[in-house]
Amino acid sequence: MTIEQNTAEENSTAPAHTELWVERTGTRRYTGRSSRGAEVLIGSQDVDGVFTPGELLKIALAACTGLSSDRPLSRRLGDDYDATIRVSGDADHENEVYPRIEEVLEVDLSELDPDAAQRLLVVVERAIDAVCTVGRTIKAGAEVDLKIVTD
Repeated sequence: MTIEQNTAEENSTAPAHTELWVERTGTRRYTGRSSRGAEVLIGSQDVDGVFTPGELLKIALAACTGLSSDRPLSRRLGDDYDATIRVSGDADHENEVYPRIEEVLEVDLSELDPDAAQRLLVVVERAIDAVCTVGRTIKAGAEVDLKIVTD
């Protein structure tokens, strides 16, 4: 068996790749779509009912933090625990970057004794640092390759 055959076999059992794209739907308005049927409305800050790309970046980070912390928190607190991750960060418009993004994970640990709560927080922080792909990408920086295709 060749390496190529092994790779093909491994890929056949892997979940299908989700395609993502954005379509222009109006002036300063776009709809982000996935091949799994999800949609998100995107636009500039002066358009009602849409997320800006920067807001989506921050929401993606907060969601990744939530998903990364879900297992350790649910193991200790039960599947029905409540959590909110607030995320913020002002843009540096001169340089077109977000120099700092702040997250606050709100979760009730009052049923745990202080030592158990502290141990859980250490486990949660380690889990987020280890598996939050969005956070790890932002911290490491990512190379972006843009190709423009014309008719």
